[in-house]
Amino acid sequence: MNEFLQYISIDPAIRFGKPCIKNTRIAVLDILQWLASGMSIEEILTDFPSLKEEHIRAALAFAAYREMLTKLSAA
Repeated sequence: MNEFLQYISIDPAIRFGKPCIKNTRIAVLDILQWLASGMSIEEILTDFPSLKEEHIRAALAFAAYREMLTKLSAA
């Protein structure tokens, strides 16, 4: 269920502890903002060759999982 965790790391020394794609400084938030602004997955992969499609899907899955936890704890 949490296969996305193999692609995400949280390190206080990198990007102030924001969740990032492992071995990069690309935050989950960056990917979400690029997608929200209308960039396609293909455009992101072209602009950031260190990323793979599974990284983008992991960022989406991580955000969805965090949202699920937020709703559960707020209830």
